Amino acid sequence: MAGLGLGGVSDVRPAVRRAEIGSLLDFGELLAIRAVCQVVRRIKGLFRSDAPSGLALLPEAAARLQLLPALEQAIENTVDENGELRDTASPRLASLRREMRTLQGRIRDRLEHIIRSSENQKYLQEALITIRGDRYVVPVKQEYRNHFPGIVHDQSASGATVFIEPMAVVNLNNDLKKLSAAEKAEIERILREISRRVAEVGPVIRENCRLLAYFDFCLAKARLALEMRASLPSVNDQGWIDLRKARHPLIPADAVVPIDVQLGRGFTALVITGPNTGGKTVTLRTIGLLSLLAQSGLFIPAASGSETAVFRRVFADIGDEQAIEQNLSTFSSHMTNLISILREASADDLVLIDEVGAGTDPEEGAALAMAILEHLITVGARTAATTHYSELKTFAAAKPGIVNASVEFDVETLMPTYRLLIGVPGSSNAFAISQRLGLDKRILERAQSFLSREHNEVEKMLISLDDKKRAYERDAAEAERLRQDLEHLKRELSDARRTLASQKADILRKAREEAAALLRGARRTAEGMTDELKARPLFTSEAERQAAIA
Repeated sequence: MAGLGLGGVSDVRPAVRRAEIGSLLDFGELLAIRAVCQVVRRIKGLFRSDAPSGLALLPEAAARLQLLPALEQAIENTVDENGELRDTASPRLASLRREMRTLQGRIRDRLEHIIRSSENQKYLQEALITIRGDRYVVPVKQEYRNHFPGIVHDQSASGATVFIEPMAVVNLNNDLKKLSAAEKAEIERILREISRRVAEVGPVIRENCRLLAYFDFCLAKARLALEMRASLPSVNDQGWIDLRKARHPLIPADAVVPIDVQLGRGFTALVITGPNTGGKTVTLRTIGLLSLLAQSGLFIPAASGSETAVFRRVFADIGDEQAIEQNLSTFSSHMTNLISILREASADDLVLIDEVGAGTDPEEGAALAMAILEHLITVGARTAATTHYSELKTFAAAKPGIVNASVEFDVETLMPTYRLLIGVPGSSNAFAISQRLGLDKRILERAQSFLSREHNEVEKMLISLDDKKRAYERDAAEAERLRQDLEHLKRELSDARRTLASQKADILRKAREEAAALLRGARRTAEGMTDELKARPLFTSEAERQAAIA
């Protein structure tokens, strides 16, 4: 559908309304209406000759477009590409303009004779013919204005020059003025007639504009999908989200890291932990943006096979912009938002919370965060929340309906990988990072001693889970490689079988053809011998025949 372009089309509905109330349309408006007619004709022709398979709505919309060939041709015959009225717009206009050109030529000839006359040279500022007030004039020096017979129409800013219409061309200029007035009246008549024709098909033009806007919208969606390398997601009404290799649409393609996100199947809440700048907030924004893109009928920047739900509302408490604008503390700002969200959220909604419970005493903040998440789980809202609180990791591990997730951090490079790991709680990695940066070992050991036994056990559990996750991913990757190798071998075996079967069939076919050819040849030989024997006499003489009888 490369030919489906809407270049040059504008909204002509205001012009159509003006025509319907009796106003005269100008040349630019007529050209815009003609452009609409041309695009309608092109789209209808495109869908007649090159209707793509798999499309249902666009061909239906194209079928509803109505051609206006008479109006399109009328405007084409009236206005040229430069927005000027053609001489051929009407026979009378052509005649008037011919007369005007002839008369203008006569006027110029007379004025040329006047300005070239040697006796007039001293009166003229320069040998020039110009126009003032639709009248042909010549520039005369101020001091000779009374010596040069004619009508003064203007003077220069300095006052040194007056522009005089010589008496010799006054009558000709009067005739030209009359022709110009007649031309103006004819132009108005032509515009009134074509404006009336526009008004007659006003409803059709408006409906065509509405349908072209739909085509424009579809084309914009398609171009955006190509630009984002997007795919068509499956959509469900069960509240399930399964985004595969999802990318934030506003992060450059060479910088974005695709993530896999699951939510809604078996659990309704996701608690995302990990270090700062590790991609937690980007994950929330990606979930929200891709859900809204899909609900808007757009393709999403994710791999094929992705799935998202239709949510009644998407609530988000992300960032501190509101706190800055309203001069609120971070905690007050977030809590104000959360109170509103908790009052409204239901099982049909998606809730995204960045740093839930942050900005206050960690123990109280963690308790508030757990209560908030518990409420959202109870009402069934699909929820994704980020946090630094270790308490929420153990809460998520023990609470049905909620699952841990983390953004991966490479301790060796001290850089986040921005990958999202579902089912694995994250760590701030403060000790590991400090050790890599060279913090004294004794200070690290002393810092470890200040941590509670429970905290150390949780961290050990996290490390163990992370190691198991990595081992599982390695095993899964190896299993996937083996599966692909097996699929490749199966395809090769299947291809070999098909090739062998084809070769066998060819051999049998050729053998049958050769046997049939041999049989046909033998038959022809036998038939020839039979015919020869029938034609040959049994006895060559009467004596042989008598001997045979005896």
